[in-house]
Parts: sequence; structure tokens; C-alpha cells
Amino acid sequence: MKFYRFGEEGKPVIFLLPGTCCHWKRNFGHVIPLLTQDFHVVCVSYDGFDETENAVFPDMLTETVKMEDYIRENFGGHICAAYGCSMGGSFVGLLLQRGRVHVDHGILGSSDLDQETGLSARLKARLIARVLYGIFQKGRLPGWMQKRLDQKGPEERAYMEPMLNMFGVGNDAMVFVQKRSIRNQFYSDLVTPLEDEISVPGTAVHIFYALKMGEKYEERYRRHFKDPDIRRHDMQHEELLVREPKRWAAEVRGCCEIGT
Repeated sequence: MKFYRFGEEGKPVIFLLPGTCCHWKRNFGHVIPLLTQDFHVVCVSYDGFDETENAVFPDMLTETVKMEDYIRENFGGHICAAYGCSMGGSFVGLLLQRGRVHVDHGILGSSDLDQETGLSARLKARLIARVLYGIFQKGRLPGWMQKRLDQKGPEERAYMEPMLNMFGVGNDAMVFVQKRSIRNQFYSDLVTPLEDEISVPGTAVHIFYALKMGEKYEERYRRHFKDPDIRRHDMQHEELLVREPKRWAAEVRGCCEIGT
């Protein structure tokens, strides 16, 4: 695991946690400069998804411990905020429920928080690993997926193309990512339990709720977190991050009561 740091030390520390199988720079590179005026930014690069390391993603809890240890060793066990993009929101929940570090503001970016067990979880992980591994090796979609994308309207494509960019589509191939890392990450996220009604004194939980994902997700957020600050956006999954970065950064600052 690598930790990439930007901005002046001494400013409030915010951790950025990538989504499922995402490269840290493709996930957050376009918004890091928007945060460094107010934050010391630490972008996490998971095991198995960084080209500078020969590693395999182990499981969610092992990675969580590495983040906790880094926060304890470098920031006295206390940071201002942690933003989790999609699957990264599961890491935010784990950091809060384990209580080894203190995070003033936990922010989930339209995370789905899916949880399953047994054969279903294993089969889904194998399928996702097969598809994403092919994309990472070639830097493009398989033909059937590209055909479906080409049939989308301009508005849908304006959302899908930057989302796919986070997975390396249209960029240099991520040949360093092993299929085992993809499978381990997806499977571990499904089977690692997130507690209900997580509540930590001195911690506020903020949810960027993409309304177009569906009502069931708000139910999940309210089940897993006690009295979350739900910020509704009439958008799709992580659309605010990929299409309106300045507005996204303003929302993050607002959660942390910086510049408001």
C-alpha cells in the first residue's frame, strides 16, 4: 500500500479512498488540486493496484489495518476527514466502527455497501475479475460492451466515459494488476461485515446520495450509520465526482465546515 501526499502539512488532513479496483490517480487526480488549498491530502493506493509495487490485494481488514497504522504513526491517530469513493465508503465505515483512529468527518461517495456471503459472492467476484482483468490488460472495453456504450445518448455517454476512465478505459493499460487482486477486493468487500447504527462521539457521517441509484440505498445508509447527514444529488453513482469536480470539492469542504 502506498500513500501519496499533497499540499501543506499542518492543514486539516483528508484521506481519499479509491473505488473498486481503481487506480488512485485516475480516481482522484482531477480533484486533488481543488482540495490542497484547504487540506493536506493523502490519497491511498491499495495493494495490487499501484504500478510501483509487486503486490496482491489481500482483504478489506488487512488494508484497513495498514491505513490505521499509517494514521497513528503520521497523524497521531486523528484526521479531519476520509472520503470513500464507492467501495472506499466501506473502508470509511470500517475505520469508524473499529475505533483505532479518530476521523472527524466520514464521507461516503454514493457507496452501494452491498453485502453477500457464500457461493453468490464468490461467483460475482470471479465474473467481475474476468471482465475487469481483460479491460486492464488492453485498456479498452470488450467489443460487446463498447457496442452498448456507442448506443447510449449524449448525456449518458457524458457520464459513462469519465466513469470508465477510472477503470483505465482509454488510458494506458494497467497490466500490473493481477486477476487475483480484482477477485480478492470485490469478494472481500462483499463478505466483510459493516455494523448497523455506527456512531462515534465527535464523528459526523456524510453521505453523497445519488438519487438515481434508487431508494434502497438511503435505507442502507440509515441502517449502517446513526443519524447520517445525507446530501441528495439528482445524479447517478459518483456522477458528482466525475462530472462536477468543483461542486464536489465544495461539498467536501462544506462537510468539514471549511470555507463555509
